[in-house]
Amino acid sequence: MLRFAHSEYLYILYLIPVFIFLFWLAHKQKEKLLSIFAENKMHTVLLPMRSKLKSFLKSGVVLLAFILVTIGVANPQIGSKMEEVKQVGIDVFICLDVSLSMMAEDIKPSRLEKAKHEISKLIQRLRGDRIGLIVFSGNAYVQFPLTTDYSAANLFLSAVDVSSVPQPGTNIGDAIKMALSSFKKDEETKKAVILITDGEDHEGDLEKMAKEAVDNGVQIYAIGLGSPAGVPIPVYNESGVRAGYKKDRRGEVVLTKLDETTLKDLAGNGNGKYYRGSNSSDELEEIYNDLAKIEKAEFGTTKITEYEDRFYFFLIPALLLLFVEFFISLNKSKFLQRFIKLEE
Repeated sequence: MLRFAHSEYLYILYLIPVFIFLFWLAHKQKEKLLSIFAENKMHTVLLPMRSKLKSFLKSGVVLLAFILVTIGVANPQIGSKMEEVKQVGIDVFICLDVSLSMMAEDIKPSRLEKAKHEISKLIQRLRGDRIGLIVFSGNAYVQFPLTTDYSAANLFLSAVDVSSVPQPGTNIGDAIKMALSSFKKDEETKKAVILITDGEDHEGDLEKMAKEAVDNGVQIYAIGLGSPAGVPIPVYNESGVRAGYKKDRRGEVVLTKLDETTLKDLAGNGNGKYYRGSNSSDELEEIYNDLAKIEKAEFGTTKITEYEDRFYFFLIPALLLLFVEFFISLNKSKFLQRFIKLEE
């Protein structure tokens, strides 16, 4: 497991484009001053050994050294010891609909992006609870299992989009079944499933799945995203520009509608609660407040408890590069000049 002791220093790397621009600007300014001093055709006479390539090489070496120093100062660390520690919390699986209808923009910027933003905020609030993510459309897949590694959870969440599951459809039943089978049944933790979907074109016996969840002590919460009236589904080209709206075989624009009835019944049968998604409110925060009232249980989890510094893997090469750069002259290499003459 790799982490940075001072990850905030990595923001300095955003200055790289600025430095590249400054190097280029300095080169152009030098060429301009030479042009003022003498005509371009006289440069080879006055400065016969001058090498433009060496100038760029020196700048590149300095820039690479800067990158290595920045990473070294951020102090990368590798986990050296893992232990099983006791934590208190609950287990939560989020089932996220990634079907094409979740690209609808009746909730800004889109149903899916709104859901991902709320999940990310929930992850940041968790303290000791284990969270897992299941993505589904026609089939369901575990994006990441139950974990307390919230940084990794956010990383996997950011990669989710409508292409995460290739099969079309909205198989809610399969997603809940996947969540129930993925809980650790040998631990007496309180468990909950949070379903985020527009509920349209559902598949599977949801009443049966709700009963199975209750029998296993799992509560089901549902967040419905979208408009019951129906909105078109935007289609984007490879450049990210909207190319139109999804159409059926007859060439008519397809409307996607929120199926609130199904989601209300599912949450009610699953001893949970239904929430209607909106642009302004944070439904996952409300659910988190409900979950906070659930009695938390103690469970064991494997965690990295000790880390070893690895900053010298970057600082030492950076110092060597700066040392080498000091001895790189701006003149042409005599060895290369001989090689070129032999070729001629």
